[in-house]
Amino acid sequence: MEKRIEEAMNRQINMEYESAYLYLAMSLDAETKGMTGLSQWMFIQWLEELDHARILQKYMLSRGARIDLFSINVVEQKSWKNAFDMIKDSLEHERNVTKSINGLMKMAKELDDFATCSRLQWFVDEQVEEEESMRDVLGMLIMVSDCKASLLQYDRWLGERKYLQKSA
Repeated sequence: MEKRIEEAMNRQINMEYESAYLYLAMSLDAETKGMTGLSQWMFIQWLEELDHARILQKYMLSRGARIDLFSINVVEQKSWKNAFDMIKDSLEHERNVTKSINGLMKMAKELDDFATCSRLQWFVDEQVEEEESMRDVLGMLIMVSDCKASLLQYDRWLGERKYLQKSA
């Protein structure tokens, strides 16, 4: 694996861990506010981000690349005003992750690293799902936001999400 792509992949692994850390902070904040469904939903986001980091690590190891673990930045924001702000911030975060993955894909293509392009395609597709999921959750929240009973049902619906380990 070319050094530039190896370094970029290591930065992406770090970004996945920082994403996990963000979603864990959101899960804990939702839990403290009694939004147990949203907490469960964000907890699963945390688990998925850990899966993403591991998928990248396994790929790099299969290519004989070195994995460098960096410090994870502290999540600056520890509390969100409401579920809307939390999900809106999550969507923005996922858009940033998409930009990073797209940058990796562009680099891999420029380096004619077809194996890495192949692996990254899974992440490109995954990011489409991640953004769509966040937009769906945000849209549903907007629809029910005027009715407290609907908000309770919405929180229960979020809590029904099941964890399915990601693998590529």
